[in-house]
Amino acid sequence: MSLSKLKTIVLAIFISGLTISIILNPKESLDASTRGLEIWWEVVFPSLLPFFIVSELLIGFGVVKFIGVLLEPLMRPIFRVPGVGGFVWAMGMASGNPAGAKLTARLRQEKQLTSVQAERLVSFTSSSNPLFIFGAVAVGFFNNPALGILLASAHYLGNFCVGLTMRFYGGTTETISNNHKVTFFSSITMAFKELHTTRVKEGRPLGKMLGDAVISSIQTLLMIGGFIILFSVFNKILSIIHVTELFAIIISGILAFFHVASELSVPLITGIFEITLGNQLVSETNVKLVEKVMIASFILAFGGLSIQAQVASILADTDIRFKPFFMARILQGIYSACIAYLLFNPLYVNIQTFSTNDLPVVIMLNSPEWAREYWEAVVKIGPLITIASLFIYIYLYGKRNIFSKSL
Repeated sequence: MSLSKLKTIVLAIFISGLTISIILNPKESLDASTRGLEIWWEVVFPSLLPFFIVSELLIGFGVVKFIGVLLEPLMRPIFRVPGVGGFVWAMGMASGNPAGAKLTARLRQEKQLTSVQAERLVSFTSSSNPLFIFGAVAVGFFNNPALGILLASAHYLGNFCVGLTMRFYGGTTETISNNHKVTFFSSITMAFKELHTTRVKEGRPLGKMLGDAVISSIQTLLMIGGFIILFSVFNKILSIIHVTELFAIIISGILAFFHVASELSVPLITGIFEITLGNQLVSETNVKLVEKVMIASFILAFGGLSIQAQVASILADTDIRFKPFFMARILQGIYSACIAYLLFNPLYVNIQTFSTNDLPVVIMLNSPEWAREYWEAVVKIGPLITIASLFIYIYLYGKRNIFSKSL
């Protein structure tokens, strides 16, 4: 039997088994689906939509080209990607997954990146946004705002380490442009020239460009919502049929080797599939805090198979391969867990000690309070933003694809 036929049989059995499990467990599947839907329309959609729309407009108006020329001397020697990678990295950190993949794919489609450069870039621009790290994980799950600084530091330093590692990906025969070997003032001139050229080449009027940005962004977010709901149900089914516990037995042996409590095996397996529920289970486990922080950092860095499926779907429209991205997620998980362990004392234990002595460092402990308020505000008004945006999408899509054809 060929490998292709075997793959077909395995996929058919897997999908059939998942379907039967959903039919046999309708209530649990509905609850999991509802939970995934709530995460999407309360937090994910309203959080990502503005970033997606603004990013599309910045690319269209040439602002990304402008930033790319300015950042070329920084991004090219450090990460071996063009300067536009700096924009993708910043937007990825600010808006969270899977914004880095979407912007990388967009720039690759515009030929601003080679396929190898895109694979390098997407590997270290995938991250959770500060709102999720501070608001959901540190404050919401751990009920400990001071952990936000530690988790965020480990997470973004892990991104940086992955970027440094992936600069060696793709060999060393790549031709590097000498455009970055210019003075600061000539870089400014060149950047403005690229900005103007890109804006002139963009033939769409502002209204058309804005409409395209809204439609493209909402279509991507609808796809993301589908994956969130699917993997929420999938994760619940695995728990019901005790597959999660089976994997946990294997993982517990690996954790024991690194002297980490085996009680964290089930939360880790859950987090590998779905990042939010995994971190919630980690916070509820009765083990040492440093071990919980390490596992939470790994889950945040790995991103969960739900997010990785979203990225795979986005990259499928390009020639960017998914395998380097997947390997980078494992690498970042290891980096972030190790960094969290190394920084636990200086960024958490020592700060806690200083705060009891009324030193100014106590300000750092209270600084994530904005995250709690912002998180509560997003959850409160998020559904209204989602519903309003979907109505706008229906109107724009209908106007372009239905009404225009009937005239």
